[in-house]
Amino acid sequence: MSGLALGLLIDGSSSSPQSAYIDPSDQALVTAGRQIYANHCAACHGAKLEGQPSWRMRRADGRLPAPPHDETGHTWHHPDTVLMDIIKNGLVPGKTAPPGYISDMPAYGGQLGDHEIAAVLAYIKSSWPPQVRADQKQITLQPPQ
Repeated sequence: MSGLALGLLIDGSSSSPQSAYIDPSDQALVTAGRQIYANHCAACHGAKLEGQPSWRMRRADGRLPAPPHDETGHTWHHPDTVLMDIIKNGLVPGKTAPPGYISDMPAYGGQLGDHEIAAVLAYIKSSWPPQVRADQKQITLQPPQ
């Protein structure tokens, strides 16, 4: 993905919805993303994208465990711009999380650049079955309501 496309992905000012889509068929991006995921994400979300056990059940501190990023989770229910924002800025109550929500998800914007975040998402998406990838692509390319 070009730097221009990533810039448009982040600020949402593109007139082309295709520029907002991170393509999991880009093998160079997927390969880079696999290593970045292993280094930054796997400790919480699982080496095989499986998430933490009982990820839908709140812990005693009220927080939810890390969800899976495979097709059994909800990652694919979100457009790429939202996923980029969550990785870059963490879950922000009132923006990418319900008001008052507290999460263990750190913000990686200070550690990873946009291209690296897009690579992680390409890697995650490359593991999904074709129908899930197609559904998530449609969600990503839908015009905002």
